[in-house]
Amino acid sequence: MNYNYHTHTSRCGHATGSPEEYILRAIKGGITHMGFSEHAPHVFFDGHESGYRLPSKQGEEYVSELRALRELYKDKIDIKIGFEMEYYPSQFGEMLERVKELGAEYLILGQHFVGEEWPNGTYILRPTDKEECLIEYVDCCIEGMESGYFTYLAHPDLCDYRGDEAVYDREMTRLCMASKRLGIPLEINFLGIRARRIYPAERFWRMAGEIASPVTFGFDAHDAMAAYDSDSLSVAEMLVEKYKLNYIGRPKIIDIR
Repeated sequence: MNYNYHTHTSRCGHATGSPEEYILRAIKGGITHMGFSEHAPHVFFDGHESGYRLPSKQGEEYVSELRALRELYKDKIDIKIGFEMEYYPSQFGEMLERVKELGAEYLILGQHFVGEEWPNGTYILRPTDKEECLIEYVDCCIEGMESGYFTYLAHPDLCDYRGDEAVYDREMTRLCMASKRLGIPLEINFLGIRARRIYPAERFWRMAGEIASPVTFGFDAHDAMAAYDSDSLSVAEMLVEKYKLNYIGRPKIIDIR
C-alpha cells in the first residue's frame, strides 16, 4: 500500500503530532501518495462550531502549513490538501464554498451525524434501533456521493444499528449498490481496526463483496505513528480476501477546484 488520503492533524482537537511528523512516518512506511483530510470547518446558523472540527479561524493556517510541507518534501511524496466533510442537504452549498475558498483540492465523505448535527442531530456511532436513523444515514451518504464532489465514502459501516437485521441488510445493500453505480469507493477504515471499534463491520463487508462495490483503504491517522499502520493493513487485507472484495487500491482523486 503506497497511498493514504485519510489523515488528520492536531488542529481538530482530538489528534496529536505535527503534520511534518505524519509525513515523515508515511515516507518511512513507503507511502508515495498522501492526503490530509482534516474535519472541515463549519459555523452553524447561531455561531456554533463543533469541537471535533478544524476551527474556522485556523483554516488558512492549515492550508498554508501543508503547502509549505508539500514543497519541502515534493521529491519524496505527493501530498494533497483536503477535508473530511459531512453531507448536510440544507447546508452543503455553504460548506462546499467555504472549503473551496480555503483551497481544498479534494474531499472525503465522513457522515458522523444525521439530522444535520446541530442543535439536535444524532451521532450515528451511538447505538440505535431506529429504522429511520439508518435510512437517513444511507440517504445522506448516497446524496453526498451523487453530488460528484467526494473522492470516497469513509467508514461506511460507522452506523451502530441494532434493530431488525433485515432492515440493515436492505439499507446497506442500497448503499453498496449506489457505490457501485457511481464508482465511488467505500473505505475500510484503519482507525476502527486499531481502536477495536464496531467497524469494520463484517456484515457490511460481506454485502459489499457480493455486490462488488469498489473498495479502498484509509489509515484515518490521528497520530504520527498511524500515518503508516502495517498491523491494520494486514487485517484489512484479510477482509479483502475473506469477502472477495473489489479492492481498487489508490482511489482516483476528484479534484474540486
